[in-house]
Amino acid sequence: MFEMKVPSPGESISEVEIAEWLVADGDYVKKDQTIAEVDSDKATLELPAEVAGVITLKAEEGDTVGVGEVVCLIDTEAEAPVTAEEPKQEVKAEATPSPAPVEEKKEAPKAEPEADKNYASGHASPAAKKKMSEEGISPNHVNGTGKNGRITKQDVINAMAAGFPTGAAAGWGGTRDTERKKMSALRRKVAERLVGVKNETAMLTTFNEVNMKPIMDMRSKYKEMFKENHGVGLGFMSFFTKAVTEALNMFPAVNAQIDGKEMVMHNYADIGIAVSSPKGLMVPVVRNAERMSLAEIEAEIKRLAIKARDGKITIDEMQGGTFTITNGGVFGSMMSTPIINPPQSAILGMHNIVERPMAVNGEVKILPMMYLALSYDHRIIDGKESVSFLVNVKEMLEAPEKMIFGGKSPEEILLGL
Repeated sequence: MFEMKVPSPGESISEVEIAEWLVADGDYVKKDQTIAEVDSDKATLELPAEVAGVITLKAEEGDTVGVGEVVCLIDTEAEAPVTAEEPKQEVKAEATPSPAPVEEKKEAPKAEPEADKNYASGHASPAAKKKMSEEGISPNHVNGTGKNGRITKQDVINAMAAGFPTGAAAGWGGTRDTERKKMSALRRKVAERLVGVKNETAMLTTFNEVNMKPIMDMRSKYKEMFKENHGVGLGFMSFFTKAVTEALNMFPAVNAQIDGKEMVMHNYADIGIAVSSPKGLMVPVVRNAERMSLAEIEAEIKRLAIKARDGKITIDEMQGGTFTITNGGVFGSMMSTPIINPPQSAILGMHNIVERPMAVNGEVKILPMMYLALSYDHRIIDGKESVSFLVNVKEMLEAPEKMIFGGKSPEEILLGL
């Protein structure tokens, strides 16, 4: 009997939570098959089977287990079950005219689902769960046709095609029932960190607004050529990341952090990009963003966002950022005060783009405007630095050519200013 123990996801992690078992007690598992998803305080990880055999679960969903503890047993001496296809081949090879054995072999597998029925019925597969999360669908509205009543991705697609009830039938049930759900380890850790930031830092927020027309015009003009040459779309995030790295070079305190009685300065810019995932907010890090081109930034953000969305982001890919950018505008936010991602000292919040009347050289023009918010730790960043940093980001976004020349216009470079 092989004992499966919780592997160490990282140096600072001592325990994990069983988020979901992807197999049932008594199932036969193959080597390297994903048998469970576990939540640490930093990420959701997959737990693969180290050997093949029949599994016996030793922990339940929602249990917190320490690194190195046994979570399941695998009987390596158990034989793999005969697949549905194999009996048909045996029947054909044996004798065609004997239908009776065929009936017996076809009926035999039905006994196994009956034992597991209570476990899988109504549970969604990882692909189905992801689809329901993306579409905002409740499992109560989907009929599971998979093994033992498990909800498959195709079940979700079929339910969407059939349509859903509207009004009271689809939402409020008219009762005064309540439901308690245990917070995941990731959500609990996020809560602790956010409260810690409010209590342990002198956090302030400064605001500004930026005219997005120059960047929008540039995107409209070059987006097709950009995608053709680089294989990725030209989004707003690469412009913001580039503008931030240039401004951080001019105001290094915004890129620093406090460690005890010392101030740690970074000669590089590892930019955390906050992305939404089914498990909550994730902040994967773009390493050495100061050295990257717009195309390289776009490609790396896309790669990390897909991994975060699919729950495959690693802890290493979310550690060590020096500054964070978060975009609440994708959800329609007009203005907010983002919370610093410790141990960093500042975070930039982007918001939605709204056409507003603006005074330009004595005339009123309708321009696509965005509010920017910079939250910063006043213990390490002075008001002058924070405001000047945000103004520089604004100026580079409104004159994108400044990003090429290190925050200066071509004319300033030519004149040696």
